[in-house]
Amino acid sequence: MRVLPHMGSFVPAAPEEILRPAKPWFVLLSIAVGLTLNLVPLPPEAMTYRPDFLALVLLYWCIQQPRYVGVGSAWFVGLVMDVGDATVFGQHALAYAVLAYGAEYFRRRVLRFPLWQQAVQVAVLLVLCSLIVLLVRFVGGAMLPKWTYLAPPLVGAALWPLVSVLLQTPQRPSRSRRNDGF
Repeated sequence: MRVLPHMGSFVPAAPEEILRPAKPWFVLLSIAVGLTLNLVPLPPEAMTYRPDFLALVLLYWCIQQPRYVGVGSAWFVGLVMDVGDATVFGQHALAYAVLAYGAEYFRRRVLRFPLWQQAVQVAVLLVLCSLIVLLVRFVGGAMLPKWTYLAPPLVGAALWPLVSVLLQTPQRPSRSRRNDGF
């Protein structure tokens, strides 16, 4: 299925397909978009299910390009998220740093599976990230949230295949227009 003629098909890269290296400006742009999506105000009903887009993007880049995004950059971006969200300083930084460490630790394992199976492993990492934020808030005196607190990480895991395909689209080599098999 072709979405746009110049973008190619909207499917994940095949294991035998060689992707171009990610451009550092694109990595930074995607992180900025994830931060913006986290900070956009939504109605309370939508906020209940909104995933942590910044965590999804960080997780993707920690798995796909660990030389660009790692624990240190996740810590820094988490501090920016804390300032933007006006929450306890360091809670997102700690959660994103642990998320980045988990992504780097399980990187090779996650890459072995197709996207829908990766989503299960991503769900575990996103739930861990949310539980760390919850723990910091609870230690700070906040009340325990409802059971719906675990909905955003699960929605984020469901979005993992889409996020992966979108973020790897610029890395895919352009296809030849010839149909002769070469």
